[in-house]
Amino acid sequence: MAKHKKFLLYLLILFLPLSYSLGYISLFLPVIFVFASAVTYLAYAKDKSAARKDQWRVPEKTLHLLSLFFGWPGAMLAQERFRHKTKKISFRMVFWLTVFLNIAFLGSLHSPEGSRFMKTSVDKFEVLSKEILTAYP
Repeated sequence: MAKHKKFLLYLLILFLPLSYSLGYISLFLPVIFVFASAVTYLAYAKDKSAARKDQWRVPEKTLHLLSLFFGWPGAMLAQERFRHKTKKISFRMVFWLTVFLNIAFLGSLHSPEGSRFMKTSVDKFEVLSKEILTAYP
């Protein structure tokens, strides 16, 4: 794996727990990253397998959306593991844009407005979760 990719993954692994311990993010966000990365990794694996068998492929738009919604670490690992989606320049450019947008979003959570956004979002999620759980006993 390229040094810059490893560096980003290590940085994320250090950044998320540190941000949580300092109170900038909820524990929910690292959980989302892990879940989204696993789903994205599996989507890349399915696409690579389909490409080999000349079957229906996972659309590139889907892979990009998965990366955008916190799955870029899984995409990065899958690209390396399966040597998949690493040659097409237009795909790589959009992929790196999703990574940049994720990093910008994470950085914005460390501002006063970002902290309020995170707290409000988590509070709304908790209320919604309680309503769903009490509706289905």
